[in-house]
Amino acid sequence: MEARAQVKHVRIAPRKVKIVIDLVRNKPLDVALAIVKNTPKAASEPVYKLLKSAAANAENNFGMNKDNLYVSEIFVGPGPTLKRVMPRAQGRAFRILKRTSHITVVLKEKEA
Repeated sequence: MEARAQVKHVRIAPRKVKIVIDLVRNKPLDVALAIVKNTPKAASEPVYKLLKSAAANAENNFGMNKDNLYVSEIFVGPGPTLKRVMPRAQGRAFRILKRTSHITVVLKEKEA
């Protein structure tokens, strides 16, 4: 049995989110929450909220024990890219790509 949580259209580039999620893969839930809480990255806030949401889903929807949960899967994919224009010298315009992310967490229960 597994519990999932997903957040879409987070306004942080996927490569920045990947730095944070690589820290918590295959860790127990309480350790993962502590790591993300104390990581000074912008992506740590949405990842923390997502881990809490997945834990609540596991507890309320599937009756899993919160103490036995671990992060079995966590991954990020690119969302839609917002295209913006930055004025440059001599009337030129450069494109700025504001990237978004879709983050998914899967929690499983450890077998005793």
